[in-house]
Amino acid sequence: MNTQRFTKFLDFMDALLARTSSEPEILDQGETALKALIAHDDWLPAAYAAPKPAKYQQYLLYADPARRYSVQSFVWAPGQGTPVHNHTVWGLVGVLRGEERCEEYPVPGATAMRCVHQHRLSRGGVDRVSPTIGDWHAVSNALADAPSISIHVYGADIGRVTRSVWDTATQQVKPFVSGYSNEAPWIAAR
Repeated sequence: MNTQRFTKFLDFMDALLARTSSEPEILDQGETALKALIAHDDWLPAAYAAPKPAKYQQYLLYADPARRYSVQSFVWAPGQGTPVHNHTVWGLVGVLRGEERCEEYPVPGATAMRCVHQHRLSRGGVDRVSPTIGDWHAVSNALADAPSISIHVYGADIGRVTRSVWDTATQQVKPFVSGYSNEAPWIAAR
């Protein structure tokens, strides 16, 4: 396992966020670095790549002590996905293994809450989210016969941020905090 690939990525993100707070610059340069990381599938420990039958897993890999960003692995068994939700901060999503389906939605209250665009993200692909460019979506495993794993980088410790989910039963927005599937991050504060 090549742990150094991941720590080099963290070094890059630390330097980038120390240098700029420009969201377009963070997204552009962060995407390039994330693509380089997910181009190799030799660094993620098996414990953070394990699907569970009941629900997709959101494993915390690293949380910046200054809360500028966090990194997670999302592990999707076949048929698993999220409800429609937002993030409230910038984010990058890169597929390490498998393939994901992303369904994009408008901001609730702006228009009818229905999918306005959907696409698939294959291995090596990266998506961007942010309140400034589009923040509401639902994500699921696009494969019926294998797990998918994506690496997420957010401009906050996303598992502790109060965000919103669209409740299809009540047709209302509800607050939620996603939390994490693991108790301690893979890489402790550096």
